[in-house]
Amino acid sequence: MPRSSASTTDSAKSTGGGVQSLERAFDLLERMADAGGEVGLSELSAHSGLPLPTIHRLMRTLVSCGYVRQQPNRRYALGPRLIRLGESASRLLGTWARPYLARLVEVTGETANMALLDGDEIVYVAQVPSKHSMRMFTEVGRRVLPHSTGVGKALLAGLPDAEVRALLRRTGMPAATEKTLTTPEEFLAALAEVRRTGYAVDDNEQEIGVRCLAVPVPDSPTAAAVSISGPAGRVTEAATDKIVPVLKQVAAELSEALAGQNPS
Repeated sequence: MPRSSASTTDSAKSTGGGVQSLERAFDLLERMADAGGEVGLSELSAHSGLPLPTIHRLMRTLVSCGYVRQQPNRRYALGPRLIRLGESASRLLGTWARPYLARLVEVTGETANMALLDGDEIVYVAQVPSKHSMRMFTEVGRRVLPHSTGVGKALLAGLPDAEVRALLRRTGMPAATEKTLTTPEEFLAALAEVRRTGYAVDDNEQEIGVRCLAVPVPDSPTAAAVSISGPAGRVTEAATDKIVPVLKQVAAELSEALAGQNPS
């Protein structure tokens, strides 16, 4: 039976040019992700400000589409269908980033990477290798713990210290080399320096003989960082002063491209 205009629900309403029910559904998905992937309806209601009947209706739709699943304990968890979307989006993100990484390689001569914070891990989603015979061996798709990497520091510097401590408790801080930071206090001090200078350094902490410089991509739709990696003999303190401004400029341009303001 056709609905009258008087009975139109929020699925046909719009706010700022968007469909309200879609905006609300995506907001709930993001809140679920922020909460670790599993929440109860009452938690969603408390944090979103939406009434329980509205949340229940939206969650029912998301469950039927496979984007959310209901657990035996009646709580809701992010569904497996989101994995395919995330993997496709990550591949596209890497494709969009490659021209910017290529410019980093051209200017610095070192391997350029883009990485995301995925849960408690760093995942590399794009890379353009250096033309030098000696280069960093990180590959696209590799996952590492954030405490031993420049991109990890660049990404975690944007989080409150309490959240960083909680992450470190979950992951532990195993030493990849003798230079790896292995205590929360050391790591938090390093993050304070990242916030002060705007860039992060991995000084032989992931791989002996390799230094990495990294900066976050500002206002990225998902937490992202770009970096260059190379032998410590080339990525020196003197080289750092020249490379960091280039990294920051490329990160800012990539941020504009991801926002659709400067497609490449």
